[in-house]
Amino acid sequence: MIHHVSTYLREFDLTTEQFAVLFRLREQDGINQKELALRSAKDQPTMTRLLDNLAKKGWIEKKPCPQDRRAFLITLSPAGREWVEKAIPVEATAVAEILGDIPAEQLDFLKDILLRINANINSHTKE
Repeated sequence: MIHHVSTYLREFDLTTEQFAVLFRLREQDGINQKELALRSAKDQPTMTRLLDNLAKKGWIEKKPCPQDRRAFLITLSPAGREWVEKAIPVEATAVAEILGDIPAEQLDFLKDILLRINANINSHTKE
């Protein structure tokens, strides 16, 4: 699935990981790096690498956190917002092709199971 979606995102010079980060920032802009890593199920070094690459492309900005000078708040730049808005329909098309003729009820059931698995993992993960 990831490979299929990544072929569609290539035209935007985006990996699936980068798209996921931009999409999360679109939903909740100004989140700190640690929280973004947690919500993205990425470790800190991986998230740092992703954010550095996105910053080099000019798609995100890192701003000092007023409450914690050691932390940064990550925001979409105007170019990043425009880029992710263009990529969303393309990613949706790729996913729709993969899911094809699977009935909505079965997809809902699968989603529920995956959310339960994720919740179980999170409840048993030590920080």
